[in-house]
Amino acid sequence: MMIETLWLTKLLLAHFVTDFVIQPGSWVKERTEKHFASPKLYLHVLITAGFAWLMIGWKYWPVALIILVTHLLIDVWKSYQKETVTYFLADQLLHLVVITGCWYFSFNNWQLTKQWWEQVTQNAHLWTLITAFTFITFPSGIIIGQFTQKWRDKVTDTESLGNAGKWIGITERVIVLVLVLQNQFAAIGLLVAAKGIIRFGEKDRQEAKTEYLVIGTLFSIGFAILTGLLVR
Repeated sequence: MMIETLWLTKLLLAHFVTDFVIQPGSWVKERTEKHFASPKLYLHVLITAGFAWLMIGWKYWPVALIILVTHLLIDVWKSYQKETVTYFLADQLLHLVVITGCWYFSFNNWQLTKQWWEQVTQNAHLWTLITAFTFITFPSGIIIGQFTQKWRDKVTDTESLGNAGKWIGITERVIVLVLVLQNQFAAIGLLVAAKGIIRFGEKDRQEAKTEYLVIGTLFSIGFAILTGLLVR
């Protein structure tokens, strides 16, 4: 099992290094402009496949070949799309699906997979955590939005505030839930203090906006703390 984990880790490392660390931004720009006609595209794909091959061992050359072909197709597809977070995540997800697929079929053991799946489906603590983290993302955000509606109606820049606040709130609740599960309540206090300093340091602070942000923050952190306590 350790060999399988090491193999997958090395393959992931190869992807992160070649796709993020050593790939210049100019290569990405050229690929976006020229698509299939970009020489840098083929150079990047060769480096990616070659580095993966070097990391996992020479006998796994079919895996390197699969990565070469699929990485080329995925990157070309991405070059025709808009530069958005959605397409970026889709691009990376496709790469990770290929990597995990290569890993699975290289070490295919259906019996172990079946046992692992049975353990997952019967793990009550795991499903409790999944439910808790799901609840504090969008469901909690919608509930908090209902509670803070009358304050939000008084704020002028509601649309921009709401879009930013939604993701800030989700991130905040996830962090707080993790801290509660790790019994790190002091760190939650530091998080609240840091956020308070940032908020009250704004030059264009409005009374209605301040009330809305403070109440929303208290609801958000309170939801995460109560959820974490219930899980514990």
